[in-house]
Amino acid sequence: MFRKSKVTEGTATGQDPDAENGKEVGIKKKSRVPGVMITQFIETLPEGKSHPDFTRKPIALTIQEGKFAFFKAIVTGDPQPTVTWSRNNGDVSDTSRYQTKYDPNSNEHTFEMPNVKSDQADTYKCFATNEYGKAMVTVVLNVIEVGFKKNKAEKQVAEATDGNFKTVLKRKSKIRPKSEEPVRKEGEIDPKFWELLLSADKKDYERICTEFGVTDFRWMLKKLNEMKKEREEEQAQFIKNLSNLKPIEVKADGTASFEIEMDLIEPSSSIFIYKDGVMVPYTKELGEKMKHSLNRVGKKYIFSLKDLMPDDAGLYQLDVEDVNIFSTEFKIPMVDFLVKIQEVKAVEREDAVFECVLSNPFSKILWFGKNLPLEQNDKYDIEVSEDKLIHRLVVKDCMIVDKGIYSCCAGIKSCNAWLVVEADKDAGKGKKSVRKTTRAGGSGMDLQKVAQEQQGKLEKQREERKEQIKAAAAAAPPPETPPAPAPTKAEPKAPKDPEPKIENEPAAVADPPTVEVVSTEPEITCGLSDVYALRGNPAELAVKMSMECDGTWFKDGEQLTSGARIPITKDGTSHKLTIQSCGDDDSGLYRFVSGDNITQGKVTVGGVPEFDPDDLHKFSKPVIVRVGQNAAFKMPFPPQESLVVSWFKDGTEIKDGGGVKIVTEPSHSRLLLRDCLRTDTGEIKIQLKNPFGVVEATSKLIVLDRPGPPEGPVETVETTSSIIEIKWNPPKDDGGSAVTNYIIERQQVGQSLWTKLGDVSADKTSFRDRNVTHGKKYNYRIYAENPEGLSDTLETADSIMAGIMILSGPPGAPTLVSASKTCIKLTWTPPEDDRGVPIIGYQLEKRKKDTNQWIALNAVNEPIEDVNYAVKDVTEGAEYEFRVSAINESGSGDPSPPSEMVCAKNPNMRPCFKDPEDFIVVRAGNSVRVKICYEAEPPPQITWLKDDEPISPWVNVINTEGMSQLVIPSSKRSDSAIYTIKAKNSVGEASFDIEVRVTDEPKTPGPVEIEQTVHGKVVISWAPSPDQELDDRLYYVVSQHDSNTRVWKTVADRLFTNTYTANNILPGRQYLFRIYAKNDMGLSDPSQSPTWGINSNRVPITSHGVNSSDICFERPPSILVPLKVHTPPKGYQLYMTCAVRGCPMPTVSWYLNDICINSDNNYYITNSFGVCSMFILRVRSKDSGDYKVVAVNPLGKAECSTKLIVRD
Repeated sequence: MFRKSKVTEGTATGQDPDAENGKEVGIKKKSRVPGVMITQFIETLPEGKSHPDFTRKPIALTIQEGKFAFFKAIVTGDPQPTVTWSRNNGDVSDTSRYQTKYDPNSNEHTFEMPNVKSDQADTYKCFATNEYGKAMVTVVLNVIEVGFKKNKAEKQVAEATDGNFKTVLKRKSKIRPKSEEPVRKEGEIDPKFWELLLSADKKDYERICTEFGVTDFRWMLKKLNEMKKEREEEQAQFIKNLSNLKPIEVKADGTASFEIEMDLIEPSSSIFIYKDGVMVPYTKELGEKMKHSLNRVGKKYIFSLKDLMPDDAGLYQLDVEDVNIFSTEFKIPMVDFLVKIQEVKAVEREDAVFECVLSNPFSKILWFGKNLPLEQNDKYDIEVSEDKLIHRLVVKDCMIVDKGIYSCCAGIKSCNAWLVVEADKDAGKGKKSVRKTTRAGGSGMDLQKVAQEQQGKLEKQREERKEQIKAAAAAAPPPETPPAPAPTKAEPKAPKDPEPKIENEPAAVADPPTVEVVSTEPEITCGLSDVYALRGNPAELAVKMSMECDGTWFKDGEQLTSGARIPITKDGTSHKLTIQSCGDDDSGLYRFVSGDNITQGKVTVGGVPEFDPDDLHKFSKPVIVRVGQNAAFKMPFPPQESLVVSWFKDGTEIKDGGGVKIVTEPSHSRLLLRDCLRTDTGEIKIQLKNPFGVVEATSKLIVLDRPGPPEGPVETVETTSSIIEIKWNPPKDDGGSAVTNYIIERQQVGQSLWTKLGDVSADKTSFRDRNVTHGKKYNYRIYAENPEGLSDTLETADSIMAGIMILSGPPGAPTLVSASKTCIKLTWTPPEDDRGVPIIGYQLEKRKKDTNQWIALNAVNEPIEDVNYAVKDVTEGAEYEFRVSAINESGSGDPSPPSEMVCAKNPNMRPCFKDPEDFIVVRAGNSVRVKICYEAEPPPQITWLKDDEPISPWVNVINTEGMSQLVIPSSKRSDSAIYTIKAKNSVGEASFDIEVRVTDEPKTPGPVEIEQTVHGKVVISWAPSPDQELDDRLYYVVSQHDSNTRVWKTVADRLFTNTYTANNILPGRQYLFRIYAKNDMGLSDPSQSPTWGINSNRVPITSHGVNSSDICFERPPSILVPLKVHTPPKGYQLYMTCAVRGCPMPTVSWYLNDICINSDNNYYITNSFGVCSMFILRVRSKDSGDYKVVAVNPLGKAECSTKLIVRD
């Protein structure tokens, strides 16, 4: 229940600069920056103008006295605001203590306080003002004083005496530093106890009470509730809500932090942090550079410490103004790592183990994986040894994603190591690998031995410490008797049941060193503690007083008297109550009262847990399962109170979680181990424990699996030309069942096939292979087999040869066959003595001149099968020598003598041309390229001639190695000639002639005349084409057309004259002839003859007065089927058609963008009985455009058009 308080603006008189100007408070505006208050002076701002605002406000600062303190702010507004600073309780006009600066580059306003003093701690205000409004923000400066100043203390005492308490009030924690702690009276509780309880969860009350020796819980809870109400009323003055209090703890990054969520009524309220009553300096702006930092995220406040040291232990408190909000104790146990975790390399689907040994027992350490906390679950097993020194993390079923850095933290000590997960090479491609039964990692040391040695050291230290305490207590002189403080009187109480007095020391401390203090009043120096007694056994309660006095014993509020079964004795200052034979009725709360001194303890009578003999015998039988199966154990027992059931495997306690399931009922407990591995084999133990003793029952878990691989190495017992005998050792792990036999396989070196040789019984660990070939090498592998299957293999480390190694003798020295700059061909003779072993090939080596290293040109397992070889790995101009060795089954033999030095260069030779062309035809306007390849050594001098004359300067000649090229960029008919290339070197010369013909499509022949000399024959003559004189390869082609067939057909070809005699000219038919000129470039346009043929034997018909008209079939051209639009992709074929008719048959021309393409070789154009077609094999982008077909005959013209669009 937090009460809301009304917050008023704390601006003192004279602090508001607007008050001096007499401006009235205007319209309140909201800033985008929290905590900024804006006042606008006019209702509507002019266009382009704005009131002041903060884009960066000053940040609260807590700083040590004598340091440099400063605030920074950035303001906006148009016109530019004026920035001023003030403080609530003081003046800032002293320039030696306060300095105001402005940086026009960064637009930052800075308020600096060099060598800050404690009297400068205050709430400061920053004002930004222009003619349209003002913005104001507050910021708190906290100054931590250094040292104790005597004059100042005297002054404060004097002021306090005068009654001016306001100036004396300082920030102090309710927990005082150790140096300032007052001496507590007997029975007075440490204030730290209550501060911890006020912030603790209810589940921690018992632990805190035990630490401070408080045993009366009812009284503690009553007083705690009263203190909580008072604390909540105090907190309600400053905070609205408080939640999620998390005590301080160590994080994965090595820092410690605590956090709370609170909603402050006034955001500018001061927040203080104390450690053991001393204020801790921190700052929000420089938090990353300081040891302590307080960060705020929304309503969450996080206090962090870094670079942890043992001195950082203590009580940490967070206060708002002068009210404590949260307290938490940071305990740092004195522990270190004797054995740190080590890097683990695991195969996929295998378990990985990290383990460490601590210097002191520790119940639980923190494990982290990739900076994330790890807990016991299906993926991770966290194990702790019984002595709590060995801690182990098991990462189960490792996958590639599990690799990374893993760490463990004990107190403020930590260590880390890498987990490297390698892919399973045995898994098939694309298949999930099988779960492994093995574990990788561990420390590589005997951790149990290290832990036992450390346990012995700790035990020895404890004994030495006890001896020192006893010696010190015995040697200490009796102290002077101090004046006894007046004892605290208890309220009146009935003698039957007195109220308890709170003892300051814990009841659980054994044999504490006591120092006798002589006092006028008796005091309890050694009180009662709780006792657990076995039925039938005696129990003793003892109290020691500071002086001899009387006392009374009570049980459950009833006074006890001495008797035979429960005698009560007194021996000086010692009071004893003895129960001779404990029974269930003796359990209860016993209290000893002597005057105002009271001590009490609880006696509980019971027995050691027991097992039923039949259940114990049944449990002791081993549980046998196969790998991957579940193992279950169940143990009944009688129901008992305060019974703790624990399960152990091989002496290590196992917890519920992961692959372990533990269910404990009042009458039995069950243990289930899921997906058992071979490593789970071991002793399983259940332990029942109560305050009276411990009882255990033991069973055994046997997990059956394939055996482990036989133990190596494989030893060679005997090797001859016909026998190889090997032996090995049995596997360390037989998989839980005996090995039945061993299986042996063999592989010949150089082959990939493994062959099964056979098997031997389990009692034999050797094998003789009699099927071997002398000189060959073999690999062997052995499997162990039991009823569960085959083990992994044991392979021989090195190949084993049958018999001894016999190498061949040296071959003959290599001799040179031929040499060039890229290849050296060699040959050699086989060795004279192959020493009885067949040769399977040769190994060739080379050595460069002036070097000592021989380099093999082929591997031993890739022999050269012939006695010659072409060496291509050579450098032009370098000299080499070569040697060769013969290879047999035993390996490479002795090398031959080296060859003579051979230089990698071409031999001298007369120039010769390789497959040249002697005739080239080029269209006029195109470039001429004459490429001639040659061979010659040394390189020849190249000369080109044109008709035996030097070539023109504009003709380019390009010479490269082994080739010469003549280039005429734009050819003309005059470039036609005989070109001669001449190649000449020191060995000889050669020449070659190439005829180059530059021509073009011939022009149309002249007019055609027809003359009949003989019946049935006509002579056709024509004027020559203008190109006839320029082109001696030009000839003529004659086509004929008659009125009967109406088809043009070629009747004469390759005519080098200007006349032709046509035969079989029939009467009554009309004939037409076309003459074409043709050369290497193609046909010219035709020259057409006049129509020939008249029917002179026709008999006229008399019409007898009837008019008749002649029938005429002639008509102008027309388009029957027009062209269609086409949009083919680039590179595709195109077929474009249309249908034309007319009589006589019209001449059809194709046009692209009004340019005739009939003679363009890129287009295949046909006209079959009026069906006109054009075909393009692969369309190009430049083929896009407007296509037009024009049909013409003597009677008229017809045309049609379309578009072609080529898509990319």
